[in-house]
Amino acid sequence: MVSLVKPRETGPARVLSGREKAAVIVRLLLSEGAPPPLHALPERMQADLTEQIGRMGSVDRDTLREVVEDFCARIESIGLSFPGGLDGALSMLDGHISADAAGRLRRLAAASAGSDPWDRVSTLPPERLVPILEREAAEVGAIVLSKLPVARAAELLGMLPGPRARRLAHAVSQTGAVAPETVRRIGLALAQELEVRPPRAFDTPPDARMGAILNLSAAATRDDVLDALDTEDAVFAAAVRKSIFTFGHIPARIAQRDVPTAMRGVDQAVLVRALAGATGPLEQVAEFILSALSQRMAATLREEIATLGKVKAKDAEAAQTEVVAAIRDLADRGDIRLRNEDDD
Repeated sequence: MVSLVKPRETGPARVLSGREKAAVIVRLLLSEGAPPPLHALPERMQADLTEQIGRMGSVDRDTLREVVEDFCARIESIGLSFPGGLDGALSMLDGHISADAAGRLRRLAAASAGSDPWDRVSTLPPERLVPILEREAAEVGAIVLSKLPVARAAELLGMLPGPRARRLAHAVSQTGAVAPETVRRIGLALAQELEVRPPRAFDTPPDARMGAILNLSAAATRDDVLDALDTEDAVFAAAVRKSIFTFGHIPARIAQRDVPTAMRGVDQAVLVRALAGATGPLEQVAEFILSALSQRMAATLREEIATLGKVKAKDAEAAQTEVVAAIRDLADRGDIRLRNEDDD
């Protein structure tokens, strides 16, 4: 039997522009449940793509197939891809270029027309943002909070004094009529200000450096220096005291379960001298250490302590300093955790 229905002739595929092809690929991915990360594109490109999708009508199967084949061929031909823009390049090269060069490039990135300065501001640590919220006008602080992720804004609000936090919270209610360009200018100014940081000779804060020095100093020297600091700068002295970790701090700063690990890095002869010389208030430290060790190890140490007898104060302090240094090394490597004295 001869069919009277004439088969549909396949015509040539439509010739689409690059923007039209992009619209087709986005529409296809969305229909297949694989949404592309359009939020990573510059805002202008997102707007152009959205407008193009709005202008598109229907696309025949041949054109769709040709667009998909062209897209796949382009993807397969990529040998190496680079991050888009200065922000992506800086993230990739983090730690491989100097801080001065990175700072200069970040300022250029923040000032470029296609970048959003708030992307950079939102990545800064809380200790950089809290001073801004405390110092700037309440209206500016409210805009900062409004532009940050909600969880981040809540964290910063909790770090502010009560009156200041309440004032910023009230100011947020007045940000509804702020123009987008004003918000961008504020973000640009903050990003540039926060990037301008003078080079620092030291990686650690002053109180931590002083505390590390006093950790390994003789007790008399340490007490004398702290007394002087109390007179000269009580705030700094308090910060230094928090950074200090001595033999007497062991029960408060080390969990009992971590004591065996902490003592493993100490030469046994040194540990015996340290424990034997732990007299007066330090007796409870020695007992804390011994009670946390296995019964066999504790018994062995007690025998050696009894055999050693009295230890000179100078030798005992030197041994206790070695114990502290070994514990600090383990903590720096992450093998044990030193608790804060105000931890529960």
